[in-house]
Amino acid sequence: MGNAGRNGGEYYTPRPLIRAMVKVVAPRIDETIYDGACGSAGFLCEAFDYLRRADLSATEWDQLQRRTFFGQEKKSLAYVLGVMNMILHGIDTPNIRHTNTLAENVMDIQPKDRHDIVLANPPFGGGERPEVQQNFPIKSGETAYLFLQHFIRKLKAGGRGAVVIKNTFLSNTDKASVALRKELLETCRLHTVLDCPSGTFQGAGVKTVVLFFDKGAPTRKVWYYQLDPGRSLGKTNPLNDDDLAEFIALQPRKKDSAKSWSIAIKDIDQSTWDLSVKNPNAPEAEPLRDPAEIIADMLARDAETAELLEEVRGLL
Repeated sequence: MGNAGRNGGEYYTPRPLIRAMVKVVAPRIDETIYDGACGSAGFLCEAFDYLRRADLSATEWDQLQRRTFFGQEKKSLAYVLGVMNMILHGIDTPNIRHTNTLAENVMDIQPKDRHDIVLANPPFGGGERPEVQQNFPIKSGETAYLFLQHFIRKLKAGGRGAVVIKNTFLSNTDKASVALRKELLETCRLHTVLDCPSGTFQGAGVKTVVLFFDKGAPTRKVWYYQLDPGRSLGKTNPLNDDDLAEFIALQPRKKDSAKSWSIAIKDIDQSTWDLSVKNPNAPEAEPLRDPAEIIADMLARDAETAELLEEVRGLL
């Protein structure tokens, strides 16, 4: 399952990261949760586990079962896995549609189609066809950019989103990237950016960030957290819940720390809307040594080594 869709830029999201995203958006029983690129439905299943309690009333349980979780998935294998995963988690009637989300014109989305919460890790890359791009006001061949436009419009006013995207989205200077950052900042309150380390997604050669935003008010300030588990992540050493504990603890009050800081939108370049991750609390890197100095040190050590070898030869 982990290899399915790799060529399309799809990577199954680590469960600890999903759980952290769910905790930050903090869904409630009376809200609807949507993932338009649901894959194996990991976000929907973790949100169900978050909301499920032993003291739920019959009405609340029916709400949770039938009118809370909604998803869409293009690929047949992932769609089947998603439905199966939700059933195994205890959702008897999964509301997942087998369809291409990007084939829907975002300008046709009606109030009845909108949701309270979006949780997603859309595929990146892909190179969408021009006819698909016509469904979006900001044209781009980057699949994730089209999904982000879709997610913004699928949220109700006051709705909350948490979306994984490549970290280059924050700084790319192409027309689509700049326009999409501007739209996100002007139509939503982007309150948190979680910077994920390399190796978070096994097999992916790119770094990612998680965007947390509320729809309906412009962004004034963004809080960043640079996740650093203190080790190299990989298949035998994956991300775990403890790695995200500090982020979850600091996020509600958005406190500054060695790994977290805030920026005011009025202070960024309004021509590019650059949101690059630049930790002002990180220790300054030591200045690079002069090449001539490095060569001199190497020659001196070579001379010392030669003297020691001569001494050893004399003892033979």
